[in-house]
Order: sequence, then C-alpha cells, then structure tokens
Amino acid sequence: MAPRVVIDTNVFAAALTSVAGSNRSVIRQCLEGAVVPVVGAALFHEYESILDRPSVTSRCSLNSVERGELLDAFLGCCQWVRIYYLWRPNLRDEADNHLIELAVAGGAACIVTNNTRDLRSGELLFPELTVVTPSAFLKLLRKSRP
Repeated sequence: MAPRVVIDTNVFAAALTSVAGSNRSVIRQCLEGAVVPVVGAALFHEYESILDRPSVTSRCSLNSVERGELLDAFLGCCQWVRIYYLWRPNLRDEADNHLIELAVAGGAACIVTNNTRDLRSGELLFPELTVVTPSAFLKLLRKSRP
C-alpha cells in the first residue's frame, strides 16, 4: 500500500520551476502512484494560487494551460481529506498549521517540504509524523521498496 503524504506547496512550486531535481521527482512519484498525497481545502487553494505567481511563471517552461493541466493531474491522484479538528496554537507561522492538521487528519506518514525548520518547531508533538525534505523523502521511499 502506498504511503500517504502531504506535499507542501513549496515542493510543487519548485517542481514547476526546475528542470530536474528532488522536488520534481517527488511530484513524479505521486503521479506514478508510489505515494498517495492528501489534500484539504487550504492546501488546494495554495496549490491554485502558485500557478500564476510571477516567481513561478517567470521560471517555468509550462504555459498557463499546461500548469493547470499538471495541477489537475496531480490533484487527480490526491485523496481529499476534511479537517475536523484544529491543532492550534502550534507552529510559530500560523499559515503552516494547516499542513500538520491535514497530515494528522489524513493519516499521513510525513510532510514533504523545503521548509523543515518551521514545521519541526511545533509546540505539539506527533511522534508518528515526520517532516522531511524532498531528497530525504526519496531516500526513505527507496529504502521501503522491496
């Protein structure tokens, strides 16, 4: 059974703006079904908002329609999770709390992010949940395969 994960918006944005690398490989693993990304309302809106950010569009080889198609394909392999309980206050950056809440509600094994420092600094601890960079996640994924 494929592990459930939360893919932070910064990983998706970096995958759009790089021609190779671990961020792009993480998204590829999701599209190929090696992992099941979970998504909720807040993360969904964040994904949508990055598609037309100048910092993304200026460095992305995909046009607006293609970026939308990639997001649609990615969301097609995601499992929608409703969050019924808010674990707050928790993180210093209030805007990141929804990632922890989504991971807990969705039974995710980890949060894949380029912002590990902020997500690991929570007041509440969830021992079954890890926060990892894309490259560390890919290493864990390789180790777990037979």
